[in-house]
Amino acid sequence: MSMHLSEQEVIRRNALEELKKLGINPYPQAEYPINATAKEILDQFPKDNSLFQEVSIAGRIMNRRIMGAASFAEIMDPSGRMQLYLKRDDICPEEDKSLYNIVFKRHLDIGDFIGVKGYVFITKMGEITVHVTEFTVLSKSLRPLPIVKEKDGQLYDAFTDPDQRYRQRYVDLIVNEQVRETFAQRAKVIRSMRDFLNDKGYLEVETPILQAIPGGAAARPFVTHHNTLDMPLYLRIANELYLKRLIVGGYEGVFEFAKDFRNEGMDRFHNPEFTQMEIYVAYKDYFWMMKMTEQMIEKITLDLHGTTKVQVGEHEIDFKAPFKRLSILEAITEFTGFSVGDMEEADIREICKKLNIDTDESMGKGKLIDEIFGEKCEPFFIQPTFITDYPVEMSPLCKRHRDNPELTERFELMVNGKELANAYTELNDPIDQRLRFEEQMELAAKGDDEAMFIDQDFLRALEYGMPPTSGMGIGIDRLVMIMTNQHSIQEVLFFPQMRPEIKKKEVGPDTFMELGIPEAWAEHMLAMGFTTAEQLMETKPSVIHQKMNGFRKKNKLSIPAVQLEDINNWLKINS
Repeated sequence: MSMHLSEQEVIRRNALEELKKLGINPYPQAEYPINATAKEILDQFPKDNSLFQEVSIAGRIMNRRIMGAASFAEIMDPSGRMQLYLKRDDICPEEDKSLYNIVFKRHLDIGDFIGVKGYVFITKMGEITVHVTEFTVLSKSLRPLPIVKEKDGQLYDAFTDPDQRYRQRYVDLIVNEQVRETFAQRAKVIRSMRDFLNDKGYLEVETPILQAIPGGAAARPFVTHHNTLDMPLYLRIANELYLKRLIVGGYEGVFEFAKDFRNEGMDRFHNPEFTQMEIYVAYKDYFWMMKMTEQMIEKITLDLHGTTKVQVGEHEIDFKAPFKRLSILEAITEFTGFSVGDMEEADIREICKKLNIDTDESMGKGKLIDEIFGEKCEPFFIQPTFITDYPVEMSPLCKRHRDNPELTERFELMVNGKELANAYTELNDPIDQRLRFEEQMELAAKGDDEAMFIDQDFLRALEYGMPPTSGMGIGIDRLVMIMTNQHSIQEVLFFPQMRPEIKKKEVGPDTFMELGIPEAWAEHMLAMGFTTAEQLMETKPSVIHQKMNGFRKKNKLSIPAVQLEDINNWLKINS
């Protein structure tokens, strides 16, 4: 097994076995009592030095400075970092000093979890520190952490590769403490939004994720199969139609923080699995929903930052209500010079050609207008702006505009050049709704794989009567991106979707034996850090010689020392 481990991994596994031989369980079962956190000590001790004189704290070792009979270390708990001072004779008051000399100095590593008891004091250098009188091994780590080095204010060997960070988020959270803060801010955003809606008396609900018909949005769904029912099911693309059923059932207002899934492209603004909050309130319209939305986002910003202004990249965005309002057709005219509101589909397609916007035959009038707005207008709305009054073709679940039946009572909130929220005065006319669904089926027949399905049960619910209602959906991931000044949605998702990891080809002793290296040595080459034959061939013979004999001495191998001449012969034969 050890042949596929790095030298550090071998050392740590050996230390694990040595701990067991000393009667120490590296993974104890018992609760470890904690009466303080690093942050509590750092915040409170300077104000009252009588506190924390019998402290018990636990965390991961992040640094060690061993200095003979006394050492310093640093542990990290969920609240922050705390310096420790360990003195051999305090930890080992009896003659047996092995707990300090052997366990702490030889068999513990950066990344291990320990619990310590002692008292807090301030060092001569002015650092708040726990003077340890007792420590307990709580968990032995078998893989070394990436060690971030700092010199003259510059960081070296930082764990910054996005692919590694997203695949190994657990490592990212350990070594990049600012990442933990981003996710703490995400939780605050959700809590602030939830408090706002709860204070209004609306009911938080849960609706199905597996749905027989994927409705509520124009998007391509993920499909699966239910074996017992022998029927296809879809991961929901939205929870709109179920929430409206609850309004039909008599609730005044319902909302849900929902995981939704769309089988579409991935980029820095899109992930196949994402979170949004949807809310529906009876007897309201989209004008009311605009006011509620801007009030809610203003509150969230104040809760997080204490101000309505947020720095996002090079822009300072101000979420002070009220937000600007502009119709989508006015926006298109302003940014392109074309008035497309009264045009037929063919004419709009010609406009797209003039604007160098790619289209295909499956796109109807609504899709074409959406493409124009998305490419020529949307990126320029940096400050919060409600884009309103979309054409009917773009909004199959939205009520027609009270002043112009060709339009709908809909808004999208644009921030930093992207859609953040989408809202309607909801369509509650079951006859009109059926016609809109049928129009969507015609688009599907033309090849639009994002066209909506007809949901007969939802139509039946509307036929029982739904009161005038306004609904809104807001993208939580995008909101958190803005509130935490992150450029990619992957930065605000703990575990974003990734392509399968490409596994490195397994390398074993045979790889090195083929080069002429004796079997007794070949089985140790990986542990010495040689992961491929090519790497070995590119290494200077003197470096190989030093590594091999150093490894032999350190691990007390009972094989003859290798000679530089032997190494030169191996490399010469294979060159």
